[in-house]
Amino acid sequence: MSKLLYEEETYKIRGAVFEVYKEMGPGFLEAVYQECLERELRLQEMPYESQKELCLYYKGEQLEQTYKPDFYCFDEIIVEIKAIKKFLPTDEAQLLNYLHGTNKKLGLLVNFGASETVEIKRFVL
Repeated sequence: MSKLLYEEETYKIRGAVFEVYKEMGPGFLEAVYQECLERELRLQEMPYESQKELCLYYKGEQLEQTYKPDFYCFDEIIVEIKAIKKFLPTDEAQLLNYLHGTNKKLGLLVNFGASETVEIKRFVL
């Protein structure tokens, strides 16, 4: 039986995301969910950094350009949040590009804007 990459860590992040959605529901702007999730991660004493500048690489060489994910959790997991009706292929491609460019292995794409429940997609390189 194979174990998921960062299974325990992503379980905790997902729990924080669901807690924010349970409290706030859909309909707010992304900035509201950003602030709420930051507070929830702090309340749950989860290691995270908000808008942490990550280096980008091209063929193993560091670029001058950097990337700031919405959240960088457990020193390994990129979390990007949205507040839209549904994910678009460009949202998914953006996260995959960030993973590839930063040499990180796991990312979560979170959508607080869906009307019935919060959506979370897991991406592994």
